Amino acid sequence: MSTATPVADATERTRELVTSSEPRRKAVDRLMTGVIWVCFLLAMAPLVSLLWTVVSSGAGRMSIDFLSLSMRGIFGGNPDGGIYHAIVGTLIITGWAILISVPIGLMTAIYLVEYGRGPLARAVTFFVDVMTGIPSIVAGLFVVALFTLIFGPAARFGFMGAVALSVLMIPVVVRSCEEMLKLVPNELREASYALGVPKWLTIVRIVLRTSVAGLTTGVLLAVARVIGETAPLLVAVGVSDSINFNAFDGRMMTLPVFAYRQYYAGYATCQPDDIDCIVDIGFQNAWGAALTLIVIVMLLNIAGRLVNRWFAPKLR
Repeated sequence: MSTATPVADATERTRELVTSSEPRRKAVDRLMTGVIWVCFLLAMAPLVSLLWTVVSSGAGRMSIDFLSLSMRGIFGGNPDGGIYHAIVGTLIITGWAILISVPIGLMTAIYLVEYGRGPLARAVTFFVDVMTGIPSIVAGLFVVALFTLIFGPAARFGFMGAVALSVLMIPVVVRSCEEMLKLVPNELREASYALGVPKWLTIVRIVLRTSVAGLTTGVLLAVARVIGETAPLLVAVGVSDSINFNAFDGRMMTLPVFAYRQYYAGYATCQPDDIDCIVDIGFQNAWGAALTLIVIVMLLNIAGRLVNRWFAPKLR
């Protein structure tokens, strides 16, 4: 007579089913792991190819003179000159764009998360979404039209480029910062309110402090979005071969515009059947400027990582 209970029988049958399905689950797991690795390699291949092309093509042009001289008085295929004036223009224009965009974008994100209710908040969200898809050339034309009304049709200076870039940066900053602020647990806000802390101080000392790492990442994403823009800067700032530190007086050169001009300057000197013309100095300058731009973006990301480490809340 069997002494097995119904519970024991059910447990045994469950164990048998699990054991019999184990090879199938392992096979599915290996298949999905392989698919994920293939997708990862497919995504990395263009990035690795791009970095290798830029580094291999631009490293040969890098030198102290190339980084410390301008193109003032350099014509034709003269190998002298450098990109110092373009580096200065890129940093100054991008810096002004950050000063304009980050306060506006962060305040808008705080309003949408902490205060925004009703039609106004929905309208702001709608227009932020619309601005996200604005072509960069439209931002440049808008800034030119605006400043032409104020300073006349000949107005071209660095701050105009900063305003054009800020038009492109603001929606990215708003969206990224909004998502980071939403990740802050409501329990932290409620605990602060329970202690009698005002809402504005809770936002400054609790919400922003907790989300500083994500906010920094969002700002860096916006900077990376605009630092390589060419069309709005070509339209709003123009070009220059001289060093200009004043964003409110005179045209300025930036690295994307410099690479664009140098590439087509080299291309214009090529003959249709000259396959060796790629070594022209204009192409070398363009690749060197592209490599410098990538290095600047990398340094900004490293700075962002350090900010995250220094200011992020310490877990004990």
